Amino acid sequence: MSDPAVPPTPPVPLAALLAREDLALRQIAGPTDPATVVHWAHTSEMADPYPYLLGGELLLTAGVHIPEAAGSGTYFDDYVSRIVAAGGAALGFGVAPVHDTVPRALVAACDAYELPLIEVPPQTTFSGVARAVWQLMAQARHAELRRVTEAQQSLAAAASRPDPVPSVLRQLARRVGGQAVLFGPEGAEIASAGRKTGRTQADDALARLVRLVAERASTTATDTVAGLHLAVYALGAGHGFALGVAAPRREPGDHTIASVAAVLLSLLTGEHQSGPGAGRSSALVRLLLGAQPEDVAPLLGGGQWVVVHARPDTPAAPDAVAASALGASLGSPLIDVTRDVVRVLLPADREPGPQPGWTLGVSAVAGPREGAGADVQAARALARARATRTELVRYGARPALADLVPEADAEAHARALLAPLTSTLTETLRTWLSLHGSWDRTAVALDVHRNTVRQRIAKCAALLELDLDDPDVRMELWFALRRP
Repeated sequence: MSDPAVPPTPPVPLAALLAREDLALRQIAGPTDPATVVHWAHTSEMADPYPYLLGGELLLTAGVHIPEAAGSGTYFDDYVSRIVAAGGAALGFGVAPVHDTVPRALVAACDAYELPLIEVPPQTTFSGVARAVWQLMAQARHAELRRVTEAQQSLAAAASRPDPVPSVLRQLARRVGGQAVLFGPEGAEIASAGRKTGRTQADDALARLVRLVAERASTTATDTVAGLHLAVYALGAGHGFALGVAAPRREPGDHTIASVAAVLLSLLTGEHQSGPGAGRSSALVRLLLGAQPEDVAPLLGGGQWVVVHARPDTPAAPDAVAASALGASLGSPLIDVTRDVVRVLLPADREPGPQPGWTLGVSAVAGPREGAGADVQAARALARARATRTELVRYGARPALADLVPEADAEAHARALLAPLTSTLTETLRTWLSLHGSWDRTAVALDVHRNTVRQRIAKCAALLELDLDDPDVRMELWFALRRP
C-alpha cells in the first residue's frame, strides 16, 4: 500500500502532546517511538473509520461504537487494523462517559498492530486535545518560518562575500546539518562543504541523481540511501551545474532553504560562464573607461530596452534573493535593488507580464541614451499602478499634441512655468494630475497623508498663481509636467 496522503501542515511529535500537563494524556499501548508525529486530531465513533481518514491523524473515540460482546471476538483487531491501514498515527480513547476504563482487548490489539494508544482522562475534552494539536502546529509553523527566514538572510549574506560560492555551500551545509556539493556540467565535484557522507552507497546515489537532473528529466531529484536524505537541484537553464545535498535528517523547511541556495548558486555560476556574464562585465568596464552607452548595448543583449520598476506587495523591503527571483521570472539578470523598489532592465523583445506578489510599472521602449527618461517613466507608471491597485501599468507613450511642439520649445516652456516649484511639489502635482485630482489615491502613490497632499497642492497653486480647478490650466500644466 502507498504512503497515506497527509495534510500539508507541520507535524506535531506525539511526545510533545503527551508532555502537555494540562491534558494529562497517558500512553498505555503501542510503541513509544519519539519519531511518531501527528498531523491533526479527528473524532469519530464509526465502527470502521477507514473511509474518513487521510492519514497521520490522532483518532479520538469514546467507544460509543463498541458492541457489548466485542471483547470475545475479533472486533478490536478489525478496528485497529483498519486504522493502521488508513495511516492513522495514534488512537486516543476517552475514559467516561461510555467506558470506565480502556478495554483490555483494545490495548492488546494496539500492541499487536503497533498503534500507539493514548488514554484521555475524563476531565480532558476531545476539543481540548484538538486545540492543543493546533497550538503545537502553530508553534512548529512559526519556528519553521523563523528558521527559513534566518537561513535566507544568511545565504544572501554569504552570496555577497568575496568567495560567494564556497560561502553559500558552507552556510547551506550548516543549516541542514549535512553536506552541500556543487557539481559541474560533466558531473564532477567542483566544491563542497560540511560533513562528508563517508558512505559509498550514498555517494553513488547522489551521482545518479546528478545525472538524472543533467538529462533534464527533472529539475530536482530526491532519494534516501544508507540513512541519508539526498536531494539534487539543477542550477539555471542549460549550463549544467547542479547542487547536491546530503543530510542525516530532513527537517521542515529544508527544501525551501536548499531551493534558495540553488537560486543563488544558479546566479553565481551563471556569472562565471563565458557568455552573458562575461558580456555584462565587459560592458561595465567599457562604460567606466568612457565608452558610450550605444557602443556597449550589444554586449548586454540588445539595443532597445524597457525599464521595469517593481515593488513588493508586502510591507517588507525587497532583498537580493527576491530581486534575483523577479529578474529571472521577467527574463533579465540586469537588476538593481533600491530601498523599496527593484529596477529591471529588460530587452524590448521580452514582454513583461504581471508577477505574483509584485506591483509593476513599465516604461516605453528606449534606446541606450534614453535610459534616464525611461527610468522616470517606469517610476511614474509604478506610482499609478499602486494608486489604482493594478498589477502592472505601462507608460502611455503614443503620438499626441505634444509632438506638434518642438522639443526644445516645450522644455523651455516647462522650465519657465514650473520654475517656482521644488522637486517635491513638482512630483506631487504631476501625480495628483495623473490621478484626476484624487487626494486619497495621490496619498497612496506618494506614501504620504492626504492632508499633506492638500497642503502641497495648495502651495503649488499659490506659487504658480493659477487656478488648479480650471481644466485649461490643468492641461497646460500636464503638458509641462510630461517633460522628463
